[in-house]
Amino acid sequence: MTLNVYLSGEIHTEWREQIKDGAQGLDVSFSGPVTDHAASDDCGVAILGSEDRKYWHDHKGAMVNAIRMRKGLSDADIVVVRFGDQYKQWNAAFDAGYAAALGKSLIILHGEQHAHALKEVDAAALAVAEEPSQVVDILRYVLSGTLPG
Repeated sequence: MTLNVYLSGEIHTEWREQIKDGAQGLDVSFSGPVTDHAASDDCGVAILGSEDRKYWHDHKGAMVNAIRMRKGLSDADIVVVRFGDQYKQWNAAFDAGYAAALGKSLIILHGEQHAHALKEVDAAALAVAEEPSQVVDILRYVLSGTLPG
């Protein structure tokens, strides 16, 4: 069985690479949003034309990015959403809710400091992990029934 895993959430740390590196040898295919912040912000105006108002600049980018996000979430068997230590991550919360509404198997990844703030998001998940290595252990277990260690 091949698992299609969508990696959503914060873009300021190497958590995606840690999961991908740890999952080498597993039958897993990864996808996710564009993680180049400038490209993600500017894709709408770069493709569809400039805007005088920042709202419309951002709106165009959000709509173009939503094409990729909707396709990735729809095709995913498992969605991993990472909430980092800094910034308000509204996009991550939106992706988690969208994945939950689609009935996707949802793994939330965040530190203990966000446990209270994300309690409703966590309640929609099938697993809540604090470290990328725990996500890899979940993937390995789902594919092979092998426990860590």
